[in-house]
Amino acid sequence: MNRLRWLCRRGMLELDSWLAPFLETRYADLAPELQGVFARLLDQDDLALFDWFTGASELPDEFRFVVAAIKSTRYPRS
Repeated sequence: MNRLRWLCRRGMLELDSWLAPFLETRYADLAPELQGVFARLLDQDDLALFDWFTGASELPDEFRFVVAAIKSTRYPRS
């Protein structure tokens, strides 16, 4: 988990605000194979991630479910 937490800290605030809360609130509920997909997602380039999350570029099928889960998560406001 510590490695995943570190990888969720990106160079873009928008990515940080999507990835880190998802890890803390929903990652544990994912099936093991989807946890692996999430880990592989974190190995991707920041700009590619941003484009996939915003719909600016086509999302690879491998990441489609996990990105949809991240985007559909509602986070409490501080």
